[in-house]
Amino acid sequence: MSVRLSTLPDVTRPDVGVVTVSTWRVGTFERQRETVEAITHVWRSRAWPDGGLLSYSVLTGNDGETLLHYAQWRDRAAYEAFAATGRDERVAEIDAAVPGIERVGLRPYTLYRAEGLTAQPDGTPPVPGCVVIVDVEFEGPDPARGRDWADTVLQAIETDPDPAPGGISAFFHVSTDGTRVLNLAGWESEQAHADAVAARGHGIGSDTEQWRAVRHHPGVKSSTVTRWTPAISLSSASDAAG
Repeated sequence: MSVRLSTLPDVTRPDVGVVTVSTWRVGTFERQRETVEAITHVWRSRAWPDGGLLSYSVLTGNDGETLLHYAQWRDRAAYEAFAATGRDERVAEIDAAVPGIERVGLRPYTLYRAEGLTAQPDGTPPVPGCVVIVDVEFEGPDPARGRDWADTVLQAIETDPDPAPGGISAFFHVSTDGTRVLNLAGWESEQAHADAVAARGHGIGSDTEQWRAVRHHPGVKSSTVTRWTPAISLSSASDAAG
């Protein structure tokens, strides 16, 4: 089974049961490029693994130091089977090409809500030039609280009287342990997001009751915002859905 190469995955494909997200620290822009090239070579030189891996995507951190890995699986068992039988040889070859990669954990999520992606005039979906990741940690496991936070954000966006230009999409994921929410927000460009933050002076969103509810949502322990550029998205060439 051959490998199909694109830039972004179909985040909303209906057969995804779980998503795993992890970060690699590689140190420099040059090593980011080298690592993406090594990943592409290693994965395209092998048959696509059986057992439920639907897509594997990599984004480069605009900090010049990190890579984000976003993999879609049919279920958690599919990930565990791949980790036990197919992961190590790929990692070893990538490490041989780019020594010294630091791998910073891995966390499973499920997609909760997806908004945006309105088609362009020619009917094609917009392609973000920048993916902004909002990573929110809550005080203790409570999936309902995470979903409520996501709902509150979307309500604030929908009722904003002066929405920031350049936003394309928002994909809210809740961690399977109920402690975090990860929003992958598509923007036209890094500059569009930077301008939106600078214009507000306190982050995205007008000074409305709904945005204040987001900023003071109960149980939020921490929140980080990082910017990424889509690099590669790999899937089975025979999988039309991927």
